[in-house]
Amino acid sequence: MAPTKVNPDNRGERRTGWRNKLRDKYRLVILNEDTFEEKLSFKLSRLNVFVVAGTIAIILIFFTTYLIAFTPLREFIPGYGGTTVSREYYDLQLRVDSLGDALANRDLYIRNIRAVISGEEVETIDQRLLPGDSVRNANAGEVSYRRSREDSLLRAEYERENRYTLSTEPLTQVKRDVPLGKINFYTPVKGIITNRFNASGNHYGIDIAAKRGDAVKAAYDGIVFFSEWTAETGHVIAVQHTGGIVTVYKHNSVLLRRQGSFVRAGESIAIIGSTGEYTTGPHLHFELWINSTPVDPEKYLTF
Repeated sequence: MAPTKVNPDNRGERRTGWRNKLRDKYRLVILNEDTFEEKLSFKLSRLNVFVVAGTIAIILIFFTTYLIAFTPLREFIPGYGGTTVSREYYDLQLRVDSLGDALANRDLYIRNIRAVISGEEVETIDQRLLPGDSVRNANAGEVSYRRSREDSLLRAEYERENRYTLSTEPLTQVKRDVPLGKINFYTPVKGIITNRFNASGNHYGIDIAAKRGDAVKAAYDGIVFFSEWTAETGHVIAVQHTGGIVTVYKHNSVLLRRQGSFVRAGESIAIIGSTGEYTTGPHLHFELWINSTPVDPEKYLTF
């Protein structure tokens, strides 16, 4: 059988055939189906079709990427969360935690009020849960606690002032059935009295001018039943003591104890300030109530 000769020109034609096909011209004609009238016609090639289709695909990919990365529409794409949504979730979580703390404090406050009325022992609030003292470890799901710098300074000041005070009474023990004349009240703050008690003038306490930032101390052992902001008197904290005694501290800049907290005499509960509408400078407005009647604090305390 004789060998077949291959023409070198045919091999070249095979190599360039597919390139020529890409450049072959075609005409796309749009006709009227009824009259066969030519409406539109386009001169095309395979290469032009590939180029146009690739360009359109690139434009669509770029446009889609832009929508996802730089517009709010990305929040509607399943599985793609934006920073705004994450921030809203975080804020909602903080609100839920705050509501839980508020409910726990309210329940503790109610139980302590019942305990005071019935003469039973009161519960103490965990001081580690004060604002600014807790840090949540999101990865471990645990809560670790640390003291803030302000809290550490106040604790150091209190310990320095009371380092020689001897007491064998437990922290959670409330003095009961102590005659009013034998109660040794602790002076809330040292300063100058600028406005004295005047029940007829609706001034049910005394104003004590003091340095801004000084600590306000609890006058006696008791339970905080009010620790809120008011428009007229700013940050106010009030403590319920045994024997129908209530002390009120107004115009503070910061409140250090929350509702339901048990405090001892001399313990820091607030910081001197000048908050509220009825204030002209840094001072403490201190009120002493006995059996729902305001009395002159100067008759029971030394300022």
